[in-house]
Amino acid sequence: MSDAPVMGAAKADLVLAVDLDGTLLKSDMLYESFWSAATKDWRTALAAVKALSGGKAALKRALADASDVVVETLPYNDDVIDYIRNWRAAGGKTALVTASDQGLANRIAAHLDLFDEVHGSDGINNLKGDNKATFLTDRYGAKSYAYMGDHEADLLVWAGAGRVITVNAPADLRAKAAGLGVEVEHLGTAETDYKPYLKALRPHQWLKNILVFLPMLLGHQLNFAAFFTSFLAFCAFSLVASSVYVLNDLLDLAADRAHPRKCKRPFASGTLPIAHGTGLAGGLFAAGFVLSLLISPLFLFVMLCYYAMTTGYSLYFKRRMVIDICVLAGLYTMRIIAGGVASSVPLSVWLLAFSVFLFFSLAAVKRQAELVDTAKAGKLSTSGRGYHVDDLSIISQMALASGYVSVLVLALYMNSPQVSLLYSNPSVLWGICLVLLFWVSWIVMTTHRGEMHDDPIVFAVKDRISRICGLLAVGFAIGGALS
Repeated sequence: MSDAPVMGAAKADLVLAVDLDGTLLKSDMLYESFWSAATKDWRTALAAVKALSGGKAALKRALADASDVVVETLPYNDDVIDYIRNWRAAGGKTALVTASDQGLANRIAAHLDLFDEVHGSDGINNLKGDNKATFLTDRYGAKSYAYMGDHEADLLVWAGAGRVITVNAPADLRAKAAGLGVEVEHLGTAETDYKPYLKALRPHQWLKNILVFLPMLLGHQLNFAAFFTSFLAFCAFSLVASSVYVLNDLLDLAADRAHPRKCKRPFASGTLPIAHGTGLAGGLFAAGFVLSLLISPLFLFVMLCYYAMTTGYSLYFKRRMVIDICVLAGLYTMRIIAGGVASSVPLSVWLLAFSVFLFFSLAAVKRQAELVDTAKAGKLSTSGRGYHVDDLSIISQMALASGYVSVLVLALYMNSPQVSLLYSNPSVLWGICLVLLFWVSWIVMTTHRGEMHDDPIVFAVKDRISRICGLLAVGFAIGGALS
């Protein structure tokens, strides 16, 4: 028994049967096909799930037909691929034998060009566990095949194999495989790593949720009660937002894998099982729901509206030009509204108008950055979006125009009666207008040069110039409030 692949002469006498889900592929085709179908049309995906009444094989066939999985960019296990190539180079025969649907298995095999035979579920029989063991024994004979797998269900298959190859198996499964009395090889080691889970939550995106403190600060309600409820609102937003990020990543698998940076996200790269993502999204939403209810029923209503908007964005709006930008701007503004509801601070029309125009500008910058990356990659349109590279100049103009209008709204606010009531030196606040005018111009120019992060808010936190602008704006605000 060894942790390294064995290059023995017995290979020519055995057929190497390779499992797909979790073995050749660092993912699961059942979930891949479901989320692909949901991305294409969520109603079709839900309709396909009804096929489960006819058995799991029928469900897999229905999802395979409803989906449009891009097999070329799936997260394959390079160690397994190398093992198969070495086996074939030594004169051995190979077969892909999987519980996934036959159609998907055929497409994957055609892409990899590593297998002499391909066998999958046929819509009636689910080729897993005992069914797979019986199939392999009938086709090749007992002890006449080597089987490469990763799951507890593979023990039934290994029992009739002439050689056992485990892939990233946990210690208890390795021990059970070793107890079968068959030659065993272990390829890869199962590791418990919580970093991909944390990365999937995108905690850096929680910076946006600081907006819930804005009504309290701008309304000069600096008391413990307002701060505490605003903090709870921040936590609730972070939980619900992370739930949406997980859902969005599952729906964006194909687009992310085609992106130079997003392909490293946990679900797209295969470092985090897609099956875990479904439960993770639901659990985070439930926790955010409970926390929102503790704040107030009205805040819960705002959060449900936010979740409905984000879900609608993930399923539909993000693929519709201009509408997607409007929805993104609305989602930013929803955080301010939620902060006002949580802290019981009335929202100013000026604040809402300013936030809508500023966040429309930032949402346009986000799309501008994607189009710049698309143009650099030599593509004509963005994957999963409603824009073409030719739209780049218009998107840039939208970002600038909306950003400048937000400065104008702020300037008009400086002359309103509310400012005189809240600030001792309102003339000092004009410095914020100048800083914002510069920053909007700076951010659009930076994006035009291809130096923008996927998210302008995250970029602003890391960018030295943006941080200086933020400090200057805070300084002017404090200067205006001091008597």
